[in-house]
Amino acid sequence: MTSVSQFAGFEELSEGTRSLFESVGTNCFFSSLSWFNVFVRHALEPDDRVRIICVAPDAESGNAPHFALPAVERSADKGVLKPRRLRSLANYYSCLYSPAFAGPDCRHAAHEIARAIANEAPRWDVVELKPLDVASPVFSALAEGFREAGFVVQSYFCFGNWYLDVGGRNFQQYYEGLPSALKNTVQRKKKKLEKSGRAKIAICTGTEGLDLAIEAYEKVYSASWKRPEPYPHFVPELIRECARLGTLRLGTVHVDGEPAAAQFWIVQNGVAMIYKLAYDERFRDLSVGSILTASLMQHVLDIDRVREVDYLSGDDDYKKDWMSGRRERWGLLSMNPRTLRGCMAILRHLGGRAAKRLIQSLRSRLSGRHPSIPNTPAVTNSFHEANS
Repeated sequence: MTSVSQFAGFEELSEGTRSLFESVGTNCFFSSLSWFNVFVRHALEPDDRVRIICVAPDAESGNAPHFALPAVERSADKGVLKPRRLRSLANYYSCLYSPAFAGPDCRHAAHEIARAIANEAPRWDVVELKPLDVASPVFSALAEGFREAGFVVQSYFCFGNWYLDVGGRNFQQYYEGLPSALKNTVQRKKKKLEKSGRAKIAICTGTEGLDLAIEAYEKVYSASWKRPEPYPHFVPELIRECARLGTLRLGTVHVDGEPAAAQFWIVQNGVAMIYKLAYDERFRDLSVGSILTASLMQHVLDIDRVREVDYLSGDDDYKKDWMSGRRERWGLLSMNPRTLRGCMAILRHLGGRAAKRLIQSLRSRLSGRHPSIPNTPAVTNSFHEANS
C-alpha cells in the first residue's frame, strides 16, 4: 500500500523527505534543497503557495517517501476566468525540473501522485510540469499517470540543452578539437590583451572576494544585452549559496579596471553547469566572453576534472562550437475535462479533434461509464510560449 502526504514548504518536510531531496540533490543541483530554498525565498511572489506532494510505500510502517513532487499554485493564476493551475516549482531560472524519487521504478509512484492530484477538492483545471528531461523514465511515467487519472495530456518542447562529454580529456586535448575559427579568435584576442596589460581574469570559488565578484557580475549584466532580472535578488543569493557549498565558479574579466565580462558556473558531482554569462557591449570587439569561457573551461577540466560540461538552456549557435552533444527538455500540460476551465484549456491547446474526443468522453461519463481519456499527440512550442 502507499500513502500520499503534502507539505506547504520545505521547512515542514519530514526527516525522510529531506533525506530524499538531499540524496537526489547530490546528482541534480536543480532538485536539491539548496536550490529550492533559494528559489522559494527569492524567485516567487509573496502570495504563491508551495506544495510538496509525497508518496510513501506505507505511512504506518514509517517508511520514508520515495517520490516527492515540488509544486506551486501561483498568485498570478488566480481569477474567475483563469484556470486553477498547479505548476512545477520552476520558472525562468529553472534549467531542469524533476520530482525527487528513489528506486529504479518511478511508474507506480507517479501514478499515485497523479491520482492524488486528480482527487483534490476543489479540482485542478490544469497541471503543468516543466522543464523535464524527455528521455527520463519519470517523463513517460507522469504522462501515463495523468492520462490514467483522467486528464488530457499534451507534451511540448521547451528548449535544447547542449553539453560536453569530456571523456577524460584535459583542457589542451579538448581545445585542440575546437573549430579553428573559434581557436584562432581566442588565441589572437587573448594574446593581444595579455600583451597590452589591460586585462585581468579572475575566478572566485569561495567567500573570499565574493562581494566584489558579485558587484562586478551585476555591473556587467546591467551593461549587457540581457533583459533585467525578474527577481533581482535571486542570482546574487544563489551565488552566495554556491560559494557556501564550494560549488561556485564565478569568472570575471576586467579591462582597464572596468568589469567587461562575467560568467557564473556551478560545479557539482563531476558536472560543470554554465548558468549565467554576460559581457559589456563596449568590450564586444575584444571577445572577452570567449576568452573567459576558455579560462573557465581550463579550470573545470584541469583542476575540477569534471566529466561533463552543461550549457543548460537554449539552442544558441555559439554553444555548438564549445559542446559535443544535445538533449531536449520538454513540458507536460495535463488538462482536466471534469471542469469547465479545464475543458476550455483543452479546446485552446488541442483544437477541434480534441473537442470531439472530449465531447464523446463527457457523454460516456454522463451515461455512467468512465473510460480513460484518449491519448493526445505531442506538439512543439517554446518554453516561453508555454508560459504566456
